[in-house]
Amino acid sequence: MRSVIIDGYVDEPACLGVPPYISPYPRYIAGALIDAGIKPRDVYYYTIDQLRAEPKIIELMDRADLIAVIAGLTVPGRYLNAKPATIQEIRDFIARYNEKIIVGGPIRLSQKSVLRNEYIAKKDLEARIFDRLTEKGDTDRWHTTSEIKRWSVKGAQIIRKHPRFPHNMCEIETYRGCPRETHCSFCTEPLYPHSSREIPDVVNEIRALYDFGARYFRIGRQPDLFSYKGIETTDGFKPNPAAIEKLYRGIRRAAPELRVLHMDNLNPATITEFPDESREIAKTIIKYHTPGDVAAMGVESGDPRVIRKNNLQIYPEDVIKAVELINEVGSKKGENGLPELLPGINLLHGLKGESKRTYQRNLELLQTIHDRGLLLRRINIRRAMRFKNTPLEETKISINRKLFHNYRNTIKKTIEVPMLKEIAPKGTTLKNILTESHHGQNTLGRQIASYPLLIKMRGILKLGIFVDAVATDQNHRSLTAMPVEKDDHRKNDL
Repeated sequence: MRSVIIDGYVDEPACLGVPPYISPYPRYIAGALIDAGIKPRDVYYYTIDQLRAEPKIIELMDRADLIAVIAGLTVPGRYLNAKPATIQEIRDFIARYNEKIIVGGPIRLSQKSVLRNEYIAKKDLEARIFDRLTEKGDTDRWHTTSEIKRWSVKGAQIIRKHPRFPHNMCEIETYRGCPRETHCSFCTEPLYPHSSREIPDVVNEIRALYDFGARYFRIGRQPDLFSYKGIETTDGFKPNPAAIEKLYRGIRRAAPELRVLHMDNLNPATITEFPDESREIAKTIIKYHTPGDVAAMGVESGDPRVIRKNNLQIYPEDVIKAVELINEVGSKKGENGLPELLPGINLLHGLKGESKRTYQRNLELLQTIHDRGLLLRRINIRRAMRFKNTPLEETKISINRKLFHNYRNTIKKTIEVPMLKEIAPKGTTLKNILTESHHGQNTLGRQIASYPLLIKMRGILKLGIFVDAVATDQNHRSLTAMPVEKDDHRKNDL
């Protein structure tokens, strides 16, 4: 039986699967197929970009017995050299393949009925596929942690079929769903059941990925890494430093020659409620990780009115405390040219209670952080998307485009660029930059990292290789740099 997995890419609050990232979704699906008895050689995996470029893949899909398509962007961004699947492309797949296709991922959360429901997995796509193949029925259900224990290992081998292999980042899940009793108005994470994986299971998955050639990992598939295996109290989930130490130590033993180990999400409220435990966890991460790491904090707003109306949990003074703690522990420069661990901040617009004052409050928060000499590695500003079954579903907030544009430009000029000049000043040597594309007489590249800076290097360099470069200037989320002379790095003389 021949099965084809088409990775249309996902981008969620707690999961990224746009190249060079590969999300857990296709790996779990491959594992479910193999666990159901499909031979590994009959499990095919392609990205949507490969499908667009190689028409012969369609011929293979025509002959396949089962097609699984993963897609959905709930926090869309801008992507270099990758284009997620469009709704029209997925409609075309459904029209062509009918009963033998199942579509899943966060696309199921779309507010409007844009696809025919009978072909959409309303819960976990991998669980529905497994049940269909094992004759348990074709109903929607959530996977269990014991199933993911098996499927994450059995499906690890498909990373070798990823077009960016071996230079792809494996997104790793520790838990999903939000354990809070009340949730942020916009977030889709509460629409997943809260389930936590066991530490040995996560480590075994990384060992399997490593054995198949993976060297880049991000512990990213969870709303708050510091709360993983936390101890439930009346004040929330108290961080468990011993569990995080066990996790990271286990990863390093399972993948001794990994090249990148980064994290993603961190709830700043965890730091302010439990600073001692949080400081210990941050030190543990730095002990085992690789430099250039970013703890992305879901701040969303610095306006107290917006915070209250959207259950955002944390106020500006607490955000500053969280930023201070991460800077205190992680601002020392690492061997790749960037600080060990810095915070990032996410800001969201289009929330309940928002007004012109909200923009000013956000600017004041960022300016205070800057004035205190603290660093932010990344500031992400986006507009809220509304999804069914979230408190924001029926809320319509108009955003003044001119005001929003001016606000973003102000943050770029007065906060982001000055901070980047401190993080990577002129003369900084940035190591292990993967060359990705040409732009005029320049080469664009990035370090493989959680939130990599775009680096524009002078000259036409060979693509798909690692180079070092010395920073010469800074811009918004990007640097210009001169490549360090090494043999065979240049196609042409400069």
